[in-house]
Amino acid sequence: MDVKDMVVVLDCGSQYTQLIARRVRELEVYSEILPWDAEPEEVLSRSPKGIIVSGGPRSCVEEGAPKLSERLLKSGIPILGICYGMQMLAHQLGGRVVKAPSAEYGRCKVQVDSPGGLLRGFPEEFTVWMSHWDQVEQVPPGARVLARSESGAVAAFETEGGRISALQFHPEVAHTEKGTLALANFLFGVCGCERTWVLTDWVDRMVESIRTQVGDDRVICGLSGGVDSTVAAVLTSKAIGDRLSCIFVDNGLLRKDEARKVMETYTKLDLNVKMVDASDRFLEALKGVEEPEAKRKTIGEVFVRVFEEESSQVEGARWLLQGTLYPDVIESGHQGKGAAVIKSHHNVGGLPDFMKLKVLEPLRDLFKDEVRRIGAILGVPEGFLKRHPFPGPGLAVRCLGEVARERLDVLREADHILQEEIANFGLYDSLWQCFCVLLPVRSVGVMGDVRTYAETAVIRAVESQDGMTADWARLPYELLDRVSRRICNQVRGINRVVLDVTGKPPATIEWE
Repeated sequence: MDVKDMVVVLDCGSQYTQLIARRVRELEVYSEILPWDAEPEEVLSRSPKGIIVSGGPRSCVEEGAPKLSERLLKSGIPILGICYGMQMLAHQLGGRVVKAPSAEYGRCKVQVDSPGGLLRGFPEEFTVWMSHWDQVEQVPPGARVLARSESGAVAAFETEGGRISALQFHPEVAHTEKGTLALANFLFGVCGCERTWVLTDWVDRMVESIRTQVGDDRVICGLSGGVDSTVAAVLTSKAIGDRLSCIFVDNGLLRKDEARKVMETYTKLDLNVKMVDASDRFLEALKGVEEPEAKRKTIGEVFVRVFEEESSQVEGARWLLQGTLYPDVIESGHQGKGAAVIKSHHNVGGLPDFMKLKVLEPLRDLFKDEVRRIGAILGVPEGFLKRHPFPGPGLAVRCLGEVARERLDVLREADHILQEEIANFGLYDSLWQCFCVLLPVRSVGVMGDVRTYAETAVIRAVESQDGMTADWARLPYELLDRVSRRICNQVRGINRVVLDVTGKPPATIEWE
């Protein structure tokens, strides 16, 4: 990536690693994530102005636990350790790390011992987010304690000159008061970074990069109707014009009227798009498939077959455009130690051998919020960009059990009612996601004087900043009452509506 200043985030397995990288970018400094055991040459080849070591689930005193290479430790590059990263640095530099009598999880008060450094501009006491059991009992020789938690444990320290700094709490999470200021103090006060990660400049550079990379070839793109593939297509169209041919496959797993609305948007964006109705093929392939990962793989396989047939009709195509994002790469296990594969991503991992196309992934280094901002720069309608995330396999992973056309139609109607009422109450933009799930669970009901035996709809609504963690939304009772009554009265096949009150963790946002 052609930027003047950058920071490398070394991943020790924390659930917050991506969030650290995003917060750095929000401060207009480019960041990349590498595994903690990446070769020092790989880290140094990026000429980072700073290195941030993430948290992680291990104890730094365990055999085989993540540690920083001596070469990086002695490189002169400023280093910031967060949570586990702090304990690891303390241990490697000659301090003492022990298991505390009790853990610190969640909100915690911190008192400043020595103002300045990372805590320049902080009040004497502030609230942070902790998530640890081990603690630094003694800081390394020559280091000074910056702050302590309510229990007296070290909450921050730095070596002389601040080249090595450490925080026991998580500055990247929203629950930490002035967390962004701590990161800014590191980036600009310690590392001397400049704000060079500007997305308007990125668009201009990427348009030129696509033109150079593609040359006179044609590019094809499988549009999903989502934000990522749409922004990738608009960006590429800006670079090569009508040499981009897009294929929008209606897999029969979309929301109510979605195919029509998406095509209307693509027409306004002047994209060259062909729509293919392959719903029968997808639903036939999904007969009898109930296991979530099997659904995803089945849908992916059928999509590849349909797309290959349609793309073969585009003469001169040499490239396949994909809306791959940075989290897709990391979460699929292709980057970062400890990044477990929770769900497979259909747009990561290469192409089948029979598709002799080179892959074009202009958004591969970006996070979701950055893609939305780029979409706005490119003129994608605001309403389209603000749509809630929708899973690649569509309603197949919200229709639990076997996926059949009749059950999908029931789910579509219930979900449409929920979306209408959420919008009517003015809550759509304040929610990260809100949708209905159809359970293959029948219960007895009564409508009028008639006994019913129908399925159950679940309302799933969550609040989140990035989808990595989420809390269930406290929807107004009046709204829940209206949605429940409308679904039961208007959607044949559902006679019971329940509310999901589980956060992430322990649950995922989607049910499958």
